[in-house]
Parts: sequence; C-alpha cells; structure tokens
Amino acid sequence: MPADTQFSAASSPTVVTQPRVALLILGLGLAILYLPTLWSLFNGVWGEDGQAHGPMILAIALWLIYRALPELVAAGHDAFERISKPRQYRSALLWGWGVLVVGLLFYVVGRSQGIEFFEIGSLIWVLAGSVLLLFGAKALRLIWFPLFFMLFMIPLPGLLVAAVTMPMKIAVSICAEWILYGLDYPVARSGVILQVGQYQLLVADACAGLHTLLTLEALGLLYLNLFRHESLLRNVTLALLIIPIAFSSNVIRVMVLSLITYYFGDEAGQGYLHVFSGMVLFLTALILVVGVDSLIRWFVRTRSGASLEAAA
Repeated sequence: MPADTQFSAASSPTVVTQPRVALLILGLGLAILYLPTLWSLFNGVWGEDGQAHGPMILAIALWLIYRALPELVAAGHDAFERISKPRQYRSALLWGWGVLVVGLLFYVVGRSQGIEFFEIGSLIWVLAGSVLLLFGAKALRLIWFPLFFMLFMIPLPGLLVAAVTMPMKIAVSICAEWILYGLDYPVARSGVILQVGQYQLLVADACAGLHTLLTLEALGLLYLNLFRHESLLRNVTLALLIIPIAFSSNVIRVMVLSLITYYFGDEAGQGYLHVFSGMVLFLTALILVVGVDSLIRWFVRTRSGASLEAAA
C-alpha cells in the first residue's frame, strides 16, 4: 500500500506533507554543504585509480536511500505525531542533535584543514543525525545499510593504505607466482615484481591494494543486502568469505595481466587490456560470490532436509 494512503483521513494536509517538506529541506542543506566537497573529490582523489570506486559507492548508497523514501515518509509521519509527546521524543532529539553536532564538527575541521577523511566522512554523521531528528529512530533503522555502505567511499589516510597494501601485494604476488609456475610458465618473483618471460611486471596498488579489497568487500555486502536470506548461517558465512574471495580475485587479475603481457607484449598489458583485466577482477569476484552463495544455499538446504528426515 502506498505510504500516503496509510495516513488516517483525519490527518490534515499540512501534517501529511510535513515529511516531504523535511526531505526537501534536508536535501537542500546537504547540497549546500557537500556539493563543494564532491567537486573537490571528483577533481582530486576520486580521479585516481585507487580511489575511483568512491563515486560508485556514493551513487549506490543514494539509490538505496531513494528506494527507501516511501518508508521514510511513513516513518516521518509517525515521528511528527510523537512530537506532541515531548517526553517520549526527547531521547531521539538528544541523540539526533548529538550525532548532528559531531558530524558538523568533523565537517568544519575537515573542510578548513583539507582533511578529506573527516570532510566526506562527516556526511554519514550529518545524514544520520538529520534523519534521526526529522524522521525518528525508525527511519534511521531503515537506512542503516546505505549509511554503513558509505564508509567504503571515504579516502583513507595514506600511511594506513601503505602499511596494509604492501603485505597484500606481496601475498598476491606469491600466489600468482606459485600458480603460474605450476602451469609451467617461466616466472620468477622479487618482492612485488614478477618476471614473466622477458617482461617484468610491478604489482601496483590498484591491482592488489587495500582500495581494491575494500571495493570488492563493498560489492559483496551489497549483494548480501539486495539478496537477503532468512538463514543467519548463510549470511554470516558468506560475509566472512567475501575477504578471501576478494583476495582470490586480485590473484586472478594479476595472473591475467601477466599472461596478456607474456603473449601479447608489454604494450598490450599496459593498454586497453589492462582496463579489461579490471573488469575481469570484478566479474570474477561477482561470480565467486554467487557461486559460494549457491554452494552455501545447497549445504543449508541439504542439512535442513537431513534434519527433517531424522526428526521424522
């Protein structure tokens, strides 16, 4: 049933439109604050290979929030009704203002000092506090996943990325070397440099770095959110397996690039086929997630069937 038809006939037009007016005000306020931030990110860090997933994450999160708008309007109506009972609504007001103030402080510090981690990260706090104030705790629960999903778009500090990325690149390089050597290819490794035939390949951050892992992790969590399952075991197991799936996808991408360079030369490996290997990375991750999910579903179904037979 549409959200508007859920309101009682006794509700006045002003009360019914209040949640929609609040949405317009919230959207205008967020646009004033964050359009300059987004412009800076698009012309800066989001233009780099390692951070190119940021706009995609933001677009998906906004789409998920847009998809929940009817429920938000309905929850907003309930919240406006509760404003007439301040004692019951006081807790939500206190939490809302607290979260909003923290977000605005992060924004001011990040914007004034050029700290992108704080500046764009404040969007999650500001959005959560505003929704809590305008629409109540029920509305905040409706959009908890889009807010959590936005964490993956925040540019991480360079020191953290460097500290985590190097061990990952070494591990990916070792695995790629083992597999290619097992397939009788002339391959050797020195650190994160692979020698394949006469060519040397440097395993870069964009191929096996922290940002790639976070992007693939976000892809897996989005899959879990869109294809919700009732089985807690299935959801938890798949969520835990997303990390090794992402790692395996990185190994496959490095192997694909190595073979492209070996057979077609360095120009092909660094040209349009390099971009193609990035598509292979995400396609491989998606196939692995779907495959593992199907395997878990089969296991849960088989186990449930065995339990029913034992009970019978």
